[in-house]
Amino acid sequence: MTHSTQPASGAGNDKGRSRTKGTHRRAFLGGMAGTALAAVTAGGTAIALLTNATQTKAHAAGTTLTIPDLLEGTASGGTTTYTLEAKTGTSEVLSGVTSTTAGYNQSFLGPTLKWTSGDTVLLNITNSLTEDTTVHFHGAHVPPSMDGGPQNAFASGKTWSPTFTVKDEAKTLWYHPHALGTTAEQATHGLAGMIIVEDDSAATAALPSTYGTDDIPIILQCLATDTAGEIKYNLTGYLANGLSFPLLCNGTNVDATTLTFTATKKRTRFRLLNASPSDIITVQRGDGGTLTQIATDQGYLTEATEVKSIRLVAGARAEFVMELSDAVTLEAVVTTGWVRGGSGTYEFLTVTPDASDTPEDLPALNTITRYDTSGFTARTITLGQSGTSMTVNGSVGTSMSSMAMISTTLGAEEVWTVKNSTQLEHSFHLHDVPFQLISINGADPTGVQLGWYDTFEVVGGGTIKIAMKFTDFADDTYMYMLHCHLLQHEDEGMMAALMVTES
Repeated sequence: MTHSTQPASGAGNDKGRSRTKGTHRRAFLGGMAGTALAAVTAGGTAIALLTNATQTKAHAAGTTLTIPDLLEGTASGGTTTYTLEAKTGTSEVLSGVTSTTAGYNQSFLGPTLKWTSGDTVLLNITNSLTEDTTVHFHGAHVPPSMDGGPQNAFASGKTWSPTFTVKDEAKTLWYHPHALGTTAEQATHGLAGMIIVEDDSAATAALPSTYGTDDIPIILQCLATDTAGEIKYNLTGYLANGLSFPLLCNGTNVDATTLTFTATKKRTRFRLLNASPSDIITVQRGDGGTLTQIATDQGYLTEATEVKSIRLVAGARAEFVMELSDAVTLEAVVTTGWVRGGSGTYEFLTVTPDASDTPEDLPALNTITRYDTSGFTARTITLGQSGTSMTVNGSVGTSMSSMAMISTTLGAEEVWTVKNSTQLEHSFHLHDVPFQLISINGADPTGVQLGWYDTFEVVGGGTIKIAMKFTDFADDTYMYMLHCHLLQHEDEGMMAALMVTES
C-alpha cells in the first residue's frame, strides 16, 4: 500500500507543536496580560486582546469515554423513522459548575443516527425550545426542502417531519440547528449530534463498524463560558471579562481529565467531528506517531493514508483507524478561530489495547476521479466584512431577502474561487453537493486534500478553488446555503443562498 504524509484540511503538520506531555494548557481571557489575540471593533479595526494563560496538571485517568447513544429507528413500510426532540437542560460544561444547555432527546448533545445508503428515512423532530429552530443535516445530499436551512424553521411546540432517500455513500455527517440569527446560540448550547452513513462497499465491509466497540464517535467542542457557567455565543459574550474556554469530548470536560477507552479489537475506527462554534482543532498522537486517515468530510479516501495530524476547522469531519499494541494518548491542539477562543494542547483520550485478533490488510477504499474543470463554469465567491457585519459577495446575509443569491441549474458543473478578503479565519461550508479542492492559496492539493469535502478552511487573505457538480435535486422555492461555519460569522451575515433549478 502506498502511503502519503501530506496534511489534510484535514491534516496539519508538526510545526509549532507542543511536546509538553501530561499537561493541559488553557487560556483564561480576562483583564490580565498574556498572549495577544485579535478582536474587531465596530469600525472593523483589529485590536489586541490580552489574555492570561494558565497551566493545569491532568487528573489521573479514570473517566471512561462516553459513547453517545445510538438512536434506534422504527422500520415500517420501507421507511425507517427516527424521533428527536430539541429541548433544554443542564450540564457541566465548566467542571463543577452547572450550565443551562440544550440537546436532542437529552440535556446536552444528541444521539447518533445511523443511516444506510439507499434507505428511506423519516425524522419526526419536535421543537421544545422557546424559539424557532431548524435541524440541518450537515453534509447530506438531500432535497433543499429537507435540508434544514433557514426556510425550514419551525416554531416552539411544532414538529417537522422531513423524509428522503439516503443518496450518500459511507461517510460521517452531523446534525445541528440552522435558523437565521440563532445558529451559534443553539448549537453552542449543545444542539448537535453525529450521523453515520453506511453502504455496501468493500471498504465498508473491511473497516470496523460495530458502534461503540470498534467504531467510535469523537465530538470535540471548544466553548466559551463565564465563571457562573453561562455559555457565550456572540461577539458581546466573547468580549466579556473572566471567560474560560473548556474543551469537551463527547460532552465531557477534558481540561484536566484524560478520558480512557479500552480497544477490544485490534483495529479501531475513530470518527472526528469539530462541533466547536469557531475554534480549529488538530488531533495527533501524544507519542508523535502517525494516524491512518481513511476519510474526509465526504467519504473514503482512495486508500488509507498515514498522517502526523488531522486539522479540523469548525464543522469539519475526518475518520482514522489505529492498530495498537501499546496504549496511545490522543492530543487535541486548539487554535483560536475567532476574535477570542481556546488555545492549548489537551491529552483528551488514552486508548488502551486489549485485543488478540489479527485484522486483515485494508483494501483500496474508494475511486475518486478528479474533475477536469476546463469546461466548468467559473464563479467567484468573496467572503468579506463591513464593521461587525460579515458578507458574501458584498451582501449581509442576516435575512433571506438580504442574502446574495447564487443561481445555478441541475447538471451544472462549476469551479468556484472562494476569496477571503478579510484577515479573519473562515470555514467555508457548501450545502447540497461535495466538492473537490482544485487549489489552496495557489498550491495544488496533495495527499488527503484530494478527497471529498463540504467544509474547508480559508485563511485570512487566502483563496481556495473548489469544483462541484449539481446533481439530483432542483427546486424553484427552497434554497441551499453556502456560508462560513464559524457560527458567529454565519449569524453576522456571512451566508448566501444557493438556488438550483431545472433550467
